[in-house]
Amino acid sequence: MHPEDRDAALLWDMREAAREIQEFTQGITYARFASDKMRRYAVERQIMVIGEAARQVSDGFKTAHPEIAWKGIIGQRNVLAHEYGEILVERIWLVAIKDIPDLLQALEQLVPPVDWDDQ
Repeated sequence: MHPEDRDAALLWDMREAAREIQEFTQGITYARFASDKMRRYAVERQIMVIGEAARQVSDGFKTAHPEIAWKGIIGQRNVLAHEYGEILVERIWLVAIKDIPDLLQALEQLVPPVDWDDQ
């Protein structure tokens, strides 16, 4: 697998996880989010997927695309994965409703279209 193919696959994973987060949070209030443990955990999991994929994107690609907050994304993943007592519902909500839409918009520009004829 060529590095650029790997980056494309990782970006695709990030985009799909961001889309899931938007689906999970669409049309709900913070109060509902905060009281819905299953929904919160689903969003947290997708944030972790985004962070893990971002961690594996090549350094060259990250350097070429500073519009993505790579360090922040990876840092949030690390907090979720390792600092259970530090997870603030408010922070997860803000990531979901403020950061994810911007990230998704950037990823939509970066994820190459799939050529189904080559599959």
